[in-house]
Amino acid sequence: MALLGTTKQAGGTTIQRVVAATMIGTATEWYDYFLYGTASALVFAKLFFPTVSATAGTLASFATFAVTFAVRPIGALIFGHFGDRIGRKSMLVISMLVMGIGTFLVGLLPTYQSIGIWAPVCLVLLRIAQGLAVGGEYGGATTMALEYAPAHRRGYYTTWPQMGNPLGLMLGTLMIYVFALLPQDAFLSWGWRVPFLLSGVLVAIGLYIRLNIGETPAFVKAQREATQERVPVAHLARRYKKTLLLVILAPAGLNVAFYIYSTWSISYMTEHLGLSTTTALVAVMVAAGLDFLAMPLYGLLSDRFGRRPVFIGGSVLFGLLAFPFFWLLDTKSMPLILVAMILGIAVGHGTTYSTQAAFFAELFGTGVRYSGLSIGYHV
Repeated sequence: MALLGTTKQAGGTTIQRVVAATMIGTATEWYDYFLYGTASALVFAKLFFPTVSATAGTLASFATFAVTFAVRPIGALIFGHFGDRIGRKSMLVISMLVMGIGTFLVGLLPTYQSIGIWAPVCLVLLRIAQGLAVGGEYGGATTMALEYAPAHRRGYYTTWPQMGNPLGLMLGTLMIYVFALLPQDAFLSWGWRVPFLLSGVLVAIGLYIRLNIGETPAFVKAQREATQERVPVAHLARRYKKTLLLVILAPAGLNVAFYIYSTWSISYMTEHLGLSTTTALVAVMVAAGLDFLAMPLYGLLSDRFGRRPVFIGGSVLFGLLAFPFFWLLDTKSMPLILVAMILGIAVGHGTTYSTQAAFFAELFGTGVRYSGLSIGYHV
């Protein structure tokens, strides 16, 4: 963190504290999110949908994971509106609380065997809450980092909240990996619950840090000069149509690819290729760890050469990797599986996800930045 410097901004808040708050908070939310995705691939079909075939159970399990994608734009609209009207900091605190409580309660849920159909119903309701929370996280964390960062280093500093994504993926996968080493009966009865319950620790740390940073200088200035938009989404519709369309479409296919590589591939390797759970989880963890380490480099490259070349380069790699990714997995060779995961997650995802933060956030004015970034990304 020493590389971040100690430049002070409003209220004595340093850029170091801001990026720590955004990265740890984002990591906590994505830990919760990816933890659920990994459990969907390995656990939930057996515990919450035991009355259907294995394939149908897996599909139903992933359907509960997909529910969040339907509600994330709603969360983006709500959190974005109040983030542009009330402040970035307060919305980030609320989003973390909602996500953390939802994840903790998943760890306490009775299974289908105990309460029947109410088990998957409760699971879906908690996923809706999590989806709303994630809808407010990305735009808020990125906006806060960008509005504190010096103009010539926005690419670098805005990668730090983005690093919470691979860090959360790595931690969530690691926790499932550790408890999956238990005998299967123990893992299915109580072991899978522990990683969800431990999210409470991460939430407490993230909240403490977020509550001790100040509001961004840009937002404080907008409040002082009364230049905020009364209805940010209406202003977006009037003045930012093309920009919003760009932010919606540019990452759409990339997000599909990332979730296939990071989440669905676990199910593919264990159920269709017959590989062990540990093999699949280790491959994802290694790639996520390298993604985490490489993101600041991609941010510096975007400051040096521009957002567009780095983003487009990663996008092209994502497209070219579509078929080779599965060819490499089908070899069942661990070194080749690692190559596939590293290219997909650490290079393809890393270059695009880290760069799009500053790339997209710079397209919106202060009065609509939280809303525009959140709505565009999550749609």
